[in-house]
Amino acid sequence: MEYSLDFEKPIEFIEKQIEDLRNAAQNGDNAAQIKELQKKSDILQKQIYSSLSAWQRIQIARHPRRPYCFDYIKDIFKNFIELHGDRAFGDDHALLCGIAQFQGLPVVVIGHQKGRVLEENMDRNFGMAHPEGYRKALRVMKLAEKFNRPIITFIDTSGAYPGIAAEERGQAEAIARNLRDMSFLKVPIVTVVIGEGGSGGALGIGVSNKVLMLENSYYSVISPEGCAAILFRDATKAQEAAEALKLTAKDLLKMKIIDEIIEEPLGGAHHNPNKTAASIKRALTKHLKPYLKMDYKEIRADRYAKFRAMGIFEEFTQKHQTEKRKSRKKAR
Repeated sequence: MEYSLDFEKPIEFIEKQIEDLRNAAQNGDNAAQIKELQKKSDILQKQIYSSLSAWQRIQIARHPRRPYCFDYIKDIFKNFIELHGDRAFGDDHALLCGIAQFQGLPVVVIGHQKGRVLEENMDRNFGMAHPEGYRKALRVMKLAEKFNRPIITFIDTSGAYPGIAAEERGQAEAIARNLRDMSFLKVPIVTVVIGEGGSGGALGIGVSNKVLMLENSYYSVISPEGCAAILFRDATKAQEAAEALKLTAKDLLKMKIIDEIIEEPLGGAHHNPNKTAASIKRALTKHLKPYLKMDYKEIRADRYAKFRAMGIFEEFTQKHQTEKRKSRKKAR
């Protein structure tokens, strides 16, 4: 394996043995041994990847070979044309925005973009957008509304950029404006969390009619490291924080925060990017189709209902509280 995570080391060890046997093989001498080791590797992979912890899924979400937004754009859409600038300050390369065709349907595509190498990551700011990125995204969303084009967004960021320059240019205001204005857009919005989904930086392009998640992505109000630093005053307790945050796709589907989990190839999206892109394409087709028959009032109402239904709470009057105390006393 070109790059392996800690929990993948046992798999890497077996694959190294298989590779050594193949290199040393003459006339198929080691065929039986290779077959046995390959079977052992397959079983081990299924055992490991079927019982991943929240922290292990986060590690996969951050894998350096994991497909990024532009990788999916190239595989899923046709005739993508990138649009630049917020018409106020500048162009933020951490957020890709553009027009494209999705199975013949004109759409707008927006997504966080990270870099593969240090130089590209510096240019993309590691996928952490500045205020001008969110203003650019909103400008393009308004364009989509004007020309009645559905909006598809891809979330992959640890969070919005928290630097002084971003704060000076109104980071919180830019994200808050996106949250408000996305709520009232007349066109459908479908979001896919493809990797990291951190804090307001993710939600700034995530107020959608449908939110989908790749199996090994995460979506959370804060990163595990940030949560650990605040609650435990120790960022090294990120693994413990990850479990407490309930940020995996499975947890969020159970709580009805998201609408569907998109399965990944065994080991993660980076093991078969084309297959992952095909799965995303099928999910987008499925969830976009119903909205093409709705008018803008129905689309807005659907989006409102989705977010209004999040969270479960109970209201207790004084009478209910008194009755509850009495029932507890009787139970004793």
